[in-house]
Parts: sequence; C-alpha cells; structure tokens
Amino acid sequence: MDALAKRLGLRTDPVIFFWAAGLMILFLAALVIAPEQIGDFFAEAREWVVTNLGWFFIFGVNFWLIFLIWVALSKYGNIRLGPKDSAPEYSNASWFTMLFAGGIGTVLMFWGVAEPILHFSSPPYETTDPHSVQAAREAMGFSLYHLGLHTWTIFTLPGLAFAYFVYRHDLPIRVSSVFYPFLKDGIYGPVGKFIDIAAILGTLFGVAVSIGLGTSQINAGLNELMGVPDSTLSKVLIITVLTLVATTSIVVGLDRGVRVLSNINIGMATGLMLFVLVTGSTVFLLRGIIETVGIYAANIFPMAFWNDMMASYTKDDGWGWQGNWTVFYWAWTVTWSPFIGIFVARISKGRTIREFVLGVLLAPSLFTLVWFAVFGWSAMQIDGIGEAAREALGASAGQIAEAVEQGPEFALFAFLENFPATQLIQGLAVVIVAIFFATSSDSASLVVDMLCTGDTDPGPTRQRVFWGVSEGAVAAMLIVLAGEAGLTALQQVITVVGLPIFVLVFAMLFSLLKALTTENVSGVKIGRRPTAKEL
Repeated sequence: MDALAKRLGLRTDPVIFFWAAGLMILFLAALVIAPEQIGDFFAEAREWVVTNLGWFFIFGVNFWLIFLIWVALSKYGNIRLGPKDSAPEYSNASWFTMLFAGGIGTVLMFWGVAEPILHFSSPPYETTDPHSVQAAREAMGFSLYHLGLHTWTIFTLPGLAFAYFVYRHDLPIRVSSVFYPFLKDGIYGPVGKFIDIAAILGTLFGVAVSIGLGTSQINAGLNELMGVPDSTLSKVLIITVLTLVATTSIVVGLDRGVRVLSNINIGMATGLMLFVLVTGSTVFLLRGIIETVGIYAANIFPMAFWNDMMASYTKDDGWGWQGNWTVFYWAWTVTWSPFIGIFVARISKGRTIREFVLGVLLAPSLFTLVWFAVFGWSAMQIDGIGEAAREALGASAGQIAEAVEQGPEFALFAFLENFPATQLIQGLAVVIVAIFFATSSDSASLVVDMLCTGDTDPGPTRQRVFWGVSEGAVAAMLIVLAGEAGLTALQQVITVVGLPIFVLVFAMLFSLLKALTTENVSGVKIGRRPTAKEL
C-alpha cells in the first residue's frame, strides 16, 4: 500500500486511506447491484435499533451535556487547548461563522419552518390539540430541543476531545488519538486504524444525508421558481453541479475557501431572517423571541428526558414519535460529529476549555433560538394559531402545513410566498442553501483528508478532491436509493450507521475524563503542556 500511495502521489496513511476508500466504493457498488436488498436491510436494522436502543440515544446526549457543563465550570476549564502562550487563530466573529456554516446552516434552512409546522399540526403529545396555542408552544420547544444545546453537545464533546489531545499532547489529528489514555501506542496499530476508518465512513454518510436534505430543498426551490421537476434525476444533477463548486473551494483551502464562503453565507442567512422579521409581524416576533427563551428553558428538561415509553403499548410500530424524530436526529448528528468535531478543533486552537465549551454550546444555540423564533412563529401565525385565528383566515388556514405534506423541503418556499418580492427572496433562499451545501462538503473533505494524513497541513490536491467527489457520489446514491421514500429511507440508513459512531463518541467522554484526571493527579500543573508520555 505504501508503494501504491507513493506512485499515486498521495501523502496519507495508506491503510486508512485505501481501506476507507475501498469500503466506500464497495458500498456504492452494492447499492447499484442490489438496491432493494440494501434498502430492506436498513429498514429492518433501523426498526431493531429504534425499538431496543432508542432510550440509549436519548440518555447519552443528556449525559454528555451534563459532563460538558461540569468540565467548563470546573478547574479543568482553565486548560488551554495548545501551548500555554498560544492564542486563538481566528477572531470570535470568524470563529462563530465557521462553526455555524460548517455545522448546522443547511439544517436550519431545511427545518426552520418545517419542524415547527409539523409539530404544530401534529403535536408529539397526544393530549395536545393540533393548531392550538399549546401546540404552538410545544412545537417551538421541541424544535429548539432538537437543534439547540443538545445538537451542539454532540459536536462539542468530540471537538473538545480532539482539540485537547491533538493540540495539548501533540498527537496526530485522528479520531484514534482521543483514545490514547486507553490504547497508548495502540492508536498507531490495527485498533487505532479501525477507529479512524469507521470515523471516515460515518462522516461520509452523515454529510451525505445532509447533502441529500439540502439537495431536496434546492430542487423544491427550483421547482417553485423555474418549474424544474421534483425528481431523482434533478437531485442527482444538482448534487453534481454543487459538488463541482465545493471541490473548487476544497482546492482553495480552509482560510480562503471555507472561511470566505462561511462569512458570506452567514451574512445572507442573517439578512433573510431580518427580512422576515421586518416585513412580517415585527412586534409579534420580537415578543416571540423573548418568550421563546422562557419556553425553551421551561421545556428543555422534561422534553430531554421524555422517552415515549408507553409507545410499546399504544403504537403499532412500537417506538412512537421519538423513534421517528429524536432518535433519528441524534443518530444523524453523531455520524458527522467526527467531521464537525475535528473541524471545530482545527479552528479553536489556543482557546481554553471553558471558552471552547461555552462558545460552541451557547453561541450557535442562541442563533438557533432566534432563527426558530422568527421563522417558526411566523409560519404558525400564517397557518393560524388557535381556533379563532384559523376561522378568521378561512380557506388559507394551514397552507404551509399542506405544503409540508408533500415533503418538508417545500416548507420554506411555501412560507416565503407570504412575503414581498417572493421570487427574489425564494431565489436568495436557494442560493443560501447551495452555499451551505458547499461549505459542509468542502469542510468535510478537508477533515477527512486530515484523518488520513494525521496533521493539519493540507494533503495533495488530488487527495482532497477525491474525498469531495466521494461525498457527492455517496449523497447521489442515497438519493437514488431513497427514491420516492425520500426522508424515510435516509432516516433508515443514518439511524443504523449512527449507532456505532454514537458508542464511539460515548467512549471519548471517558477517555477525556481519564486524561484530565491524570493530568491533575500526576502533578502536572494545569496550564503547562504535558507530553503524551505524561498523559
């Protein structure tokens, strides 16, 4: 393998690169040869995972959040992620925009209207009346639960672990490095390489699902604006074009590519949000932003520990609402947590653990809260909150909910029909989603390349381009596999793939805890950079 890597002009660990690439190609070939059998396998496996281990996902993320808060507020929060005299490489503003665009931008554009409307028209709690004031409050609470602190917990934990071991202990920038306290030099052996290969494959699938959702939304927007057919072929063509755009950014690199695109896109997304705020029911939304803080605070604890345990007695599928929503969210999010974690670690060198945890948890979560308050409350107001409001709206009541029945990707564009300059703003929304697509893809490609090389220096261009094209290929094949099943098929694949990655991230917590404790107990002064041998 070493000779082949040299012959191809690659700078990588050949075992990790060729095994990850080979398994990915093997899976793509299996999809081409036996798509129905592969689909049936994932459907059955997903049913088993959700029925038997859904509780594990819900418990795990709560446990991680509690751990992160403890670490940030403890004496360990003063530890700097790098040498004692190191300083952050990026300003707080650039740091935040890169966090947002690399992590959750596409998700907010996709679910910002769709999720509140879905919970509003079909409440998770069976005792709540659809379209009621209570349904609106619960819809906002669940949306923020799914995409607020808990989502960023899944990114923050591996990100902190990577930054700590890579920048404080000079270990390779690989997932296996996180397990040095347990494996020691075994991180360079077969077990370590197996961990890295699994992380690469999980990243490819996780990002591919995000690309699939983003592509579906772009297709829906182009269908609204230009009559482009909402079809599998259209989505594959969109993926092809935008993969080329992402690959261009990959060649340019992190500083000139991802950072520039991120800064542009966060500005455009914020502009879209302000447009809705100003041209919509401004006073209602300003009140809603403040009230949403209270709704989130009041509901986060009961919603976070609600496990829908009675579904086994009341639901035909045996897992209930949580299996289709929360478990899917956590499984999906954790598959790209190695990518986001390493990406966040890469841009966070020189910050303290306290700065890292509080910044990565709170800043994007605050933006998410404002985003959902503006788009979610606006959408529910348009569809009519409460019986009196819906009667006053008459035939127009529930127009966004009707669009969402076709698919959540149509929600944003049906929503924007209620605002001035409709086509212009819908076109802007398509561009924003497309750029989020590019930033997610090129960020993931750079990170996968880092996992293969083991350092932050970019590998050869052909090497990075290979991973960028691979992500697009996996996304296209998942779209083909999903076919008319759409989101349901993507849920099945990602829930199964997410389980082993979830276990891996859970193990990171204990490895990080062992390292922090050892650093303190061994007499190494916090603030001095220990070596790997002292760990």
